[in-house]
Amino acid sequence: MPRSAPSAAPPIESLAAGVRAGDRRTLAKAITLVESTRPDHEQTAQRLLEALLPHTGHAARVGVSGVPGVGKSTFIEAFGLHLIGLGKRVAVLAVDPSSAVSGGSILGDKTRMPRLAVAPEAFIRPSPSAGSFGGVTRRTREALLVCEAAGYDVVLVETVGVGQSEFAVASMVDFFLVLMLAGAGDELQGIKKGILELADALAINKADGENVDRASQAAAQYRSALNLFRHGAHAWQPPVLTVSALEQRGMDRVWAVIAEHRTALAASGELVRKRREQQRAWFWSMIEEGLRRAFLERADVARLLPEMEHAVADARLTPTAAARRLLQLVEDDGGRPASRRTRTG
Repeated sequence: MPRSAPSAAPPIESLAAGVRAGDRRTLAKAITLVESTRPDHEQTAQRLLEALLPHTGHAARVGVSGVPGVGKSTFIEAFGLHLIGLGKRVAVLAVDPSSAVSGGSILGDKTRMPRLAVAPEAFIRPSPSAGSFGGVTRRTREALLVCEAAGYDVVLVETVGVGQSEFAVASMVDFFLVLMLAGAGDELQGIKKGILELADALAINKADGENVDRASQAAAQYRSALNLFRHGAHAWQPPVLTVSALEQRGMDRVWAVIAEHRTALAASGELVRKRREQQRAWFWSMIEEGLRRAFLERADVARLLPEMEHAVADARLTPTAAARRLLQLVEDDGGRPASRRTRTG
């Protein structure tokens, strides 16, 4: 077999047992399987997830986002080391903006979190985001479940930056933390992008040295702005913190806030409702993804699609009319797959 040929998927039983035992190499293999786009691997991955599902749901799921340069990786390393000091096991799913074409991975050697990467209580998994909506890989949810089944107490999901990724990560975590910079115009920018409506807490990072006063001022501005927004959880009012990942200050307060949030939502029943709604949203997103893939795999669609794209680009046809032409192929065929059909007429 050529070296470039993909290997067969490992047996489900051994993978599931290795994951539940917390073996890091097996965990990495399981996530690789889950992220694979090979049809046979996808089927095997779903059987693996079904075997692991009863062992999931116990971890604290925390999303971490922020503008480029805010120090997400530095913060995650400092926060992860703090959690390990508390006796926690920490998994980090870092959505990497590297190219899926070249296969390059900025976090491939984990150089941005060197101390956390070598900690036996931690597991860091970079995944390319290319081609994925919102900067979150298509299988991040599945990878999160695998990490939970492996016994990790906290799963941190780092996104590539501020934008659509916030909505994607907020749909899969219990707690969404947004990191901000002081004195860089981010206060107004954050409000424009709706960060305050999504965040369960804001943390002004790099509150050290000469930046301490500016960080405090930015925190005060955000606290005032928060009064103008209604948070999704009725039992929670998002706090604004100042932290220094570089000096590892404020990590205890961040964890305390996450714990307070979990307690408040659990007591009101909102945590259960939130996770149920996330599962429902995940279900529909998989349906939409499957329908889109099945549609594009049709032979008749593949033949007509370039013509419709050019017609739309040249303003000879409206996008709506072009889309209707393509969708009519499915309606005319009664919705049956047409991968083997020949075009007539």
